[in-house]
Amino acid sequence: MKNGKRKRTMEIEDMIKLYLEGKGTTEIAEAANVSPRYVRLVLTENNVPKRPFGDWKRKYQLNEHYFKVWSNNMAYILGFFIADGFIASSQQTVSFAQKEKYILEKIRDEMGSNQVLYQNKITGVYSLNLNSKVLKEDLINIFGITSNKSIEVEFPAVPDEYLSHFMRGYFDGDGNINYKGYFINFVGGSFSFMNTLCDLLDKKGFHPVLKQYSSKHYRVYVSGRKTIKEFSDWIYKDKELFLHRKYELFQQEKLPIEMLEDKMRKFREKRDDQIREQQALYNWR
Repeated sequence: MKNGKRKRTMEIEDMIKLYLEGKGTTEIAEAANVSPRYVRLVLTENNVPKRPFGDWKRKYQLNEHYFKVWSNNMAYILGFFIADGFIASSQQTVSFAQKEKYILEKIRDEMGSNQVLYQNKITGVYSLNLNSKVLKEDLINIFGITSNKSIEVEFPAVPDEYLSHFMRGYFDGDGNINYKGYFINFVGGSFSFMNTLCDLLDKKGFHPVLKQYSSKHYRVYVSGRKTIKEFSDWIYKDKELFLHRKYELFQQEKLPIEMLEDKMRKFREKRDDQIREQQALYNWR
């Protein structure tokens, strides 16, 4: 292997050793008086496994393989990410966004990271940006999540034992509760995702209704005083990660579940009026 007109000042074995210790190709090149391309050729010819581009630059810790193993918290974070996350199309970055800083701090800690959060001073929204090719590729290849997930995402194959935690995560990101009206709703832009979500909630006995407001705007409603209580008991069982604000709204119900009932006719009429009001507001916008 020739190195142009440059005189290499470091043995190849030492270059490989530095790379295996975590040094980057640019840093090694400067020390050896060669080009980064030459260092990469050395690594290739000596069958040295190369790290993903930019990996050596990481300043912050991260469990890059976090989404490979199911757990209650992983299911929650996956649901939360599908609602409020973003995959950069041109960078190896996975991002979460939320106004409540503490939930992003908990997600960060759970994923084994010490990444600093950033706040948009205009909107007040905090973001957690995790730089990892592995993490990005897992979300794409295992769960089919892309940079255009809002309208293309499919509902992932969540094991039943983790479904309530996934639903809680998605609800915390893209769900709303109207306690006075005794209904909750999920919002989404992918018909396939929302239709599957509706089917799964129906199998759990929550009698959901799927409403379409446009080709990119769907809502799944769950209604009834008793049903809402049953739903909250389900998604918050064995909870660890959750938005306190939404949890507290469910805690307004003070009666035990055996004393509750769904006044379906009266409720449905009221719910349909509220749905029409929301749809009119959306169309006006």
